[in-house]
Amino acid sequence: MANTLALLFKTILTADKDTSRKAAREVRRKVYAADEENKYEMIASIVAKAPEGYKNITEEWRQENFVIAISVMYFLGTNRAQPDFLFPFLFELMKHKNGNIRHAAIRMFEIEFGPLTYHIRIPGEKSDHLEVSPEQADQILFSFFVTITDLMGEFWKPEYKKYKYISSLPTGVYKSLQLLLSRLENLCGKEYLKKLQKKRGE
Repeated sequence: MANTLALLFKTILTADKDTSRKAAREVRRKVYAADEENKYEMIASIVAKAPEGYKNITEEWRQENFVIAISVMYFLGTNRAQPDFLFPFLFELMKHKNGNIRHAAIRMFEIEFGPLTYHIRIPGEKSDHLEVSPEQADQILFSFFVTITDLMGEFWKPEYKKYKYISSLPTGVYKSLQLLLSRLENLCGKEYLKKLQKKRGE
């Protein structure tokens, strides 16, 4: 399994367009295959090195293949002690013009949102999937909120005023950012987001 995944990602990064695409789709099948020795260690290593692997990719189609492959295994490679480790990378992906890449980034953010909001949804409890305190989770969520609202301000256009619903917004980075923030709101609630706004001084 370990060698197979490493080979698939090498193919994604180096092969022609069709072969790279097929390798990216094969990653999902390998990830969900029966457990083999070192599977989780290899997945965690690949996910952790994703920003490094991505930065040297120039073709958009290869970027898409790489990010989609990372996203299907992301849930097995999260860092319980540092759940926001890849947030800068994911925010970079959220600014990409390719909607499939942005959607994959949203899915990866959502995987982290569950444990990070556990103490909000179930007061007094701590997620078994996190090694950070509720207070640290709150700080991570606040940092996320600051970054995403800054990005929304960067990509906002005056014509967006006429749209009442997120679903009505034109496809693009701003809509994806709004969708991402709404996913967080669905988990932690409007009142929690209001607290974040107040903390920021909005």
